[in-house]
Amino acid sequence: MLPGFAGLLVFYLLPFLDVVRRSFRSAVGDGWAGVAHYASVCGNEAFRLAAKNTGHFLLVCIPLLLVLSLLAALGLYALGGAGAEQVRAVLKSAYLLPQAIPVASVVMLWQVIFDAHGLLNGWLAFWKGEGAVVDWMHTRAAFGVLVFCYLWKNLGYDVVLWLAALGTVPGEVCEAARVDGAGRMTLFFRIMLPCMKPVVQMIVILSVLNAFKVFREAWMVAGNYPQENIYLLQHLFNNWFRTLDVGRMSAGAVLLAVVLAPFVISLGKLQEGSGR
Repeated sequence: MLPGFAGLLVFYLLPFLDVVRRSFRSAVGDGWAGVAHYASVCGNEAFRLAAKNTGHFLLVCIPLLLVLSLLAALGLYALGGAGAEQVRAVLKSAYLLPQAIPVASVVMLWQVIFDAHGLLNGWLAFWKGEGAVVDWMHTRAAFGVLVFCYLWKNLGYDVVLWLAALGTVPGEVCEAARVDGAGRMTLFFRIMLPCMKPVVQMIVILSVLNAFKVFREAWMVAGNYPQENIYLLQHLFNNWFRTLDVGRMSAGAVLLAVVLAPFVISLGKLQEGSGR
């Protein structure tokens, strides 16, 4: 265990402790700043807006992604008959295709579809007239565009993960439950889901991590200051980094770590409980 712990110590724990130290020190010189950086971050309107938008994005996207990908995976898992495996293999490749598309190409696709003069507005103008045209990236609709693009890019990846989880469920246990009269809902919630708990934890963590990666597309499309509904914490930290605002970056990182710690601990307890 020592090599793994040494890597964790050098690359994660010590740098984070240094961030905590910097959050209490003055950015210029080595003076003591106390909680001034924390007060500045908490009183910063941009931080509150970015935190609200990021939390809203996660609360909308993660449940949607998990439910939609699970339903798609259950549909594929239930396929039977001749050629079912071949159909699954083809659909898996199709689902993973968005993951293989480079970010720059995805951004170009966004611009072609959602630009004020793009394909979607051209279609709306053709069928419903010019009054139906929406400036997608500069109105509240930008949030919906961001959610759609996140789901489009990550749905297939989660479907493949769910299929792997479903493959760990013992078939004889499910068959015995069916013989005993268990319905589909009982079978899923009482048999299949408990068997998949360790993999479910991994799927949730990867989905959250991929949600933070959506900043790349949002930044390349709208720049440092996008429409306010898609102004995320990543935009804020990127702007602080550009101005070398080390104090507020450090304080903001510590605050986020404190907020996210219960989430990480609860996932760890979930895995521990499933191991028992």
